[in-house]
Amino acid sequence: MKSVLTTVIGAADSGSRFPTSSDLESVQGSLQRAAARLEAAEKIAQNYDAIAQRAVDAVYTQYPNGATGRQPRQCATEGKEKCKRDFVHYLRLINYSLVVGGTGPLDELAINGQREVYKALSIDPGTYVAGFTQMRNDGCAPRDLSPQALTEYNAA
Repeated sequence: MKSVLTTVIGAADSGSRFPTSSDLESVQGSLQRAAARLEAAEKIAQNYDAIAQRAVDAVYTQYPNGATGRQPRQCATEGKEKCKRDFVHYLRLINYSLVVGGTGPLDELAINGQREVYKALSIDPGTYVAGFTQMRNDGCAPRDLSPQALTEYNAA
């Protein structure tokens, strides 16, 4: 598990040194934001399907033929289900990143790995950008989350 704490300690250990005051300030800042991150993670966990469905709707509004741009309209249902599955996967990674306080897992598992998958499948990455934009803009403070929790969610 990668977190701010394990990253700071690992970096100091690799450099054969004790954590610096800057390292410790980074850890302290992460701990101070922990309650807001956990609030955001809890709200996401309660609403995976709804958040993902709104992202899928945004994708298919902007790209009516689906993610590949070549998909026939009769296959839209299957495409939407796969798209929703992918967004739920991303939401789980975002949730994990919020809990541990770092985006390492999201960077490694989602961004870097999926870039090659989408390229191989000829999926337009713009479709996922449309969905992520919807997910980011969907939250509202204080209706859904506290302002600090919404900031943490949007940062992830």
